[in-house]
Amino acid sequence: MSIEVIKHGMLDTVQDQGRYGYQHWGINPGGAMDTVAMHISNILTGNDPAEPVIEMHFPAPELRFRSSALIAVSGGDFGAGIGDISFSPGHAVLVKRGDVLRFTQHRSGSRAYLSVRGGMVTDEWLGSHSTHLKTGMGGIQGRALQKGDTISLKQPHTIQAATRVLPWYADMEYGYHNPSIRFIPGAEYHLLNEGSCDQLNHISFLIGRRSDRMGYRLQGAALACTQAQPIISSAVTRGTIQLLPDGQLIILMADHQTTGGYPRIGHVISADMPALSQMQPGQELHLHRTDLATAEELFHEQQLNLRQLQNACTLRLQEFLGE
Repeated sequence: MSIEVIKHGMLDTVQDQGRYGYQHWGINPGGAMDTVAMHISNILTGNDPAEPVIEMHFPAPELRFRSSALIAVSGGDFGAGIGDISFSPGHAVLVKRGDVLRFTQHRSGSRAYLSVRGGMVTDEWLGSHSTHLKTGMGGIQGRALQKGDTISLKQPHTIQAATRVLPWYADMEYGYHNPSIRFIPGAEYHLLNEGSCDQLNHISFLIGRRSDRMGYRLQGAALACTQAQPIISSAVTRGTIQLLPDGQLIILMADHQTTGGYPRIGHVISADMPALSQMQPGQELHLHRTDLATAEELFHEQQLNLRQLQNACTLRLQEFLGE
């Protein structure tokens, strides 16, 4: 009962919801970049939404299943297929022993997530299975997957059937294709001059080529503060928008540092972080100011949609698996 990596991708790592409670030690939470896609993948296979998954980028890996399993892929569309069966993200798929999962074409998104019903055997560190690359802890030996790795599965899959895509589908279009990313003002937002405040809400930015899991560097008109003012290094988190000395912006992502000394002019709302995480370098985005009440309402709506999806998938799986 295992998965064999027969070809590794650009950066394939085990991720879950993250490692919280240790930022005062300088240990960032990490975790899946797109937590909604991670949850959807797990929901489709009947797992707890927080079960560790494999986060993949394109080029993505080739994986051989050494036993039958129920899997799901969500997030970016990388042209997933098994033999002559292809499927889009948002589907659960029955695979049989010897099947090889391949990703042959980048169609959309930056990251895809693979879950297996029952979960995978991975390393835990400080309450999380997420891969922490800097310390070499968590996931699979604290590193990206490599050719020849074998990932054991927690539970056997008892259905012996031909490879097939299950007939239901999780619609993931909602909220993913809006180039407008909303933010609430940060502690140093008031330091921006009037022209920069206006620009921040009305111009477009490009996601720079140097963007990664630590942060998205934006390229656009230079912004400025009303006066140079030293900033004491303060706590930052995923979604914090910092103003760099050259007037450009950086949005901190999953592997962000725990403190920073640049002005925190805003924070991307939680409901928009999944959409942001699926944007690619070179893509255009707009930032729009909102308020805390709206941010909370949108997050609640997103979580409600996930709970409804989980209820529906649970019923379908119980019927299909005869449980």
